[in-house]
Amino acid sequence: MTINSRDKTGHLKTVFTTGEVAEICSLSQQTVIRCFDSGRLKGFRVPGSRFRRIPRDAMIQFMKENNIPLDRLEMGRTRVLVVDDDPAIVEMLVELLERDGRFIVQTAATGFDAGLRTREFQPDVIVLDYLLPDIKGNAVCRSIRSDKSLKDVKIIFVSGAIDPGDVDKLFEAGADDFLQKPFSIEQLVNRIMELVSGRAKRT
Repeated sequence: MTINSRDKTGHLKTVFTTGEVAEICSLSQQTVIRCFDSGRLKGFRVPGSRFRRIPRDAMIQFMKENNIPLDRLEMGRTRVLVVDDDPAIVEMLVELLERDGRFIVQTAATGFDAGLRTREFQPDVIVLDYLLPDIKGNAVCRSIRSDKSLKDVKIIFVSGAIDPGDVDKLFEAGADDFLQKPFSIEQLVNRIMELVSGRAKRT
């Protein structure tokens, strides 16, 4: 899950709770508290309470010292993995999604790479082509669904060459949505945002 590091007014957060630090750094909250209490993670206590708070610069320093990727501290952007072996489609989707400003995008061209990249990148949404050069997308989908640590990843299948009867098989494999090629970037963005907000309904 991507952590929103902006406050309710849209401004960049400057102070985080131990729970927020734990989620951003993929640590347990107790580990964060121990690091705070030992001085490894700088911060302060809220006056008159036991609550601990960690300034943004202190968290960044802690992340650097512990080799925690700083890209986890994103500004509420949605992480999208585009899996397709057509370079023109990949280039177009990456350019348009990044231009939108709400997305961080990585790519993979094969089912094998998709599996590796999913575990490294931890995307919120995967845009997955059905026909890949090494394996069909539904096999990739089943592999991802078998990993409990990836249970929250949303998967949108895209295809221009699939029988209508096979679409149901994609949902059986664990797909969250399906788009028929060609589709507009507006359609894709709307589906992505609906899925990450929990408002999506299967059509």
